[in-house]
Amino acid sequence: QVQLVESGGGLVQAGGSLRLSCVASGLPFSRYAMGWFRQSPGKEREFVAAISWTSARESYGVPVQGRFTISRINAENTVYLQMNSLKIEDTAVYYCAAGRTPYEMRSGEHDFDSWGQGTQVTVSS
Repeated sequence: QVQLVESGGGLVQAGGSLRLSCVASGLPFSRYAMGWFRQSPGKEREFVAAISWTSARESYGVPVQGRFTISRINAENTVYLQMNSLKIEDTAVYYCAAGRTPYEMRSGEHDFDSWGQGTQVTVSS
């Protein structure tokens, strides 16, 4: 059974930084792309970032490009999301997700089939 556990969310002022972590278990982590999504009240879940199984490729949603960085350490089954220059509109629940198919990296919500419980990020003015 795949488990993804996020941590690192919290309250931060606009312009600040946070780093989210996600520890995975129950899957051969080094074979799967990992991703981060977010959802704000009343909005659809939105793609934030994805990283390939070897970290060779990264992909970002337009709203976060240049501000967020995804990374992973396969030996620790962990994926990170470094968030800099945070804006009020970054406020959301952030979810970690594991790819549906090994050795494949895409950015659609349906391309990921294991999800964490989410961690709240709140950016204040």
